[in-house]
Amino acid sequence: MARTKGTAMTHLRSPLRRRSLTAGALALTGALALSACGSSDSGENTGSGETHTVKTAMGDVQVPVSPKRVVVLDTAELDSAITLGVKPIGSTHVEASSGFLGYLPKDKVSGIEDVGEMMNPNMEAIAALKPDLILTSKIRHAAKYDQLKKIAPTVMTETTGYPWKENFQVHAEALGRQDEAKKTVADYTAHAKKVTEAIGGPAKAAQTKVNVLRFMEGADIRLYGEQSYIATLLKDVGLGRAPISAKAKDGFSYDLSPEKIDLADTDVIFRSTYGDPKKAKETQTVDSSLWKNMKAVKSGNVHTVEDELWIQGIGYTAAAKILDEMQADLAKKD
Repeated sequence: MARTKGTAMTHLRSPLRRRSLTAGALALTGALALSACGSSDSGENTGSGETHTVKTAMGDVQVPVSPKRVVVLDTAELDSAITLGVKPIGSTHVEASSGFLGYLPKDKVSGIEDVGEMMNPNMEAIAALKPDLILTSKIRHAAKYDQLKKIAPTVMTETTGYPWKENFQVHAEALGRQDEAKKTVADYTAHAKKVTEAIGGPAKAAQTKVNVLRFMEGADIRLYGEQSYIATLLKDVGLGRAPISAKAKDGFSYDLSPEKIDLADTDVIFRSTYGDPKKAKETQTVDSSLWKNMKAVKSGNVHTVEDELWIQGIGYTAAAKILDEMQADLAKKD
């Protein structure tokens, strides 16, 4: 998948156990036909209950006031639902050993039906679940919108990643969980402030320059810019950014080769790996003299973090865990 602003997904290192689907193409046709029979004039299946209007990237959509059977098609939407106390009946998977990202509580994802790989959701599996709401984004599934809205009202945000807070509010409105959303945001704001104080207060946080690096199989090393999910968390804590982050293409990322890794040097580096370490150029980079002579490396301020959590999670449940890790890694440094 080509990199786009705010896009986090490519491959992971572990294969996924996929559930077999026994129904054939005729079942899909029948399920879609049944969904279409219950659709409104706009083609969206709103069911027989009370609905309200949600503004989406694809226009206004009529959504059940209290949806009961929710399907999510990306990690951000799954995080939002779990955060808001909603267990989806179906979700796409990423190429992780568990199917769902490992930072999510097992009891919260247990029993969720696998409806295919994130960029290629199985329409037959989705239709078979008879959802009353589908959550995703235009950047992921715009080409499938006409199919999806025939199955159930489909709420799409424009993109994923950087505008995650705004997207969360759209998800909360669609799920009828605005009160829970207010509490979530308040808790996050207090948590971020607590981390700032733990690492020495606003002034010290601002003086601490941070870079986030991602070693990626089949691609250059990615240094995250200001318009990325992880950058918003750094900003909320008040941490400073190294000047190179401002050079990120479209604000999202600045790509580096192992031969130029010293350009990423700063006070603190958080790094993750996506795929095989050798193929992601991690091994050759961290074994190089350029890497070993970097200030952050010499001072012991390079912290290895989980890619699934820091880069792919995109949501308040992920953010809470990331903030805890930031505090643990930075508060102990005087």
